[in-house]
Amino acid sequence: MDDFYLRQTPYSDPGDLDVSDLPTDPRELTLLVRGLMVHRLEGDRVGYEIPEERLHHDAESRYVSGILRILRARKDAPLTRRRSYDEQFVGTCRDYSLLLCSLLRATGTPSRIRGGYATYFVEGFHDDHWVTEYRLPDGTWRLADAQVSAAFYEVPFDPMDVPRNGFLVAGQAWRACRAGAVDPETFGVWADPGLRGKSLVLNSVILDLAARNGTEPLPWDGWGLSGLRKHDSLTEDDLALVDAVAAASTDEEARRLYADPRLVVPREILSLAPFHGLRTVTLASSPPV
Repeated sequence: MDDFYLRQTPYSDPGDLDVSDLPTDPRELTLLVRGLMVHRLEGDRVGYEIPEERLHHDAESRYVSGILRILRARKDAPLTRRRSYDEQFVGTCRDYSLLLCSLLRATGTPSRIRGGYATYFVEGFHDDHWVTEYRLPDGTWRLADAQVSAAFYEVPFDPMDVPRNGFLVAGQAWRACRAGAVDPETFGVWADPGLRGKSLVLNSVILDLAARNGTEPLPWDGWGLSGLRKHDSLTEDDLALVDAVAAASTDEEARRLYADPRLVVPREILSLAPFHGLRTVTLASSPPV
């Protein structure tokens, strides 16, 4: 079986991390990741006042090597050692998902991160979200949400097996919007009413495709046909390409489509970070030291 999703990328590579003492069971690794991070918007939920500088800084750590560097600086101890919130990384759903993906790959489980929309945070709303998809020994794939813990969320499912109608991968969301089956304004970032609609879903399709092909982006990155442009500025040919990406059912098809220069991630991209504004970012071709 193709081992593409066992390979680390420049984004998921944990560098010199000693994984010999880490568990190999996906559930145990997920619990470990939950103990390493606090979501930057969930300080109130967990009862922790997040320092302002960490809100601005941590979630800009594009690479797992950077996340691990911050964790080591706050507590020079194995990842398996319990940490207070002061010693944790302040991230986003993408960071939970990428760190779990990294540790799964490092311990022998093929995995990838998926961009899309969760229906289990706000009733009637599809919240922009990232999860980890991991492959079972029988070859089937499951979705795991490392952000969701029983201590702070009530969800009617096992977070290690998120139902496909509970998390819509970006292509599924795009197809539903294009077909008129759902209101595009119910897709977006619940905490920011300005980030909703079909343009955001378009961006999710592009980001998810990149993640499937080894470039795990930040949620606010953009390039090519991304939603940093308005979806109504796309040509019919552009829309047909996005439709094809959204309908791609196999990894082989996704990789073939990704070769299109309108979709492939260039060395320089735009990033519209919440605290830093729009800027140009040069991506690393190998994990930063």
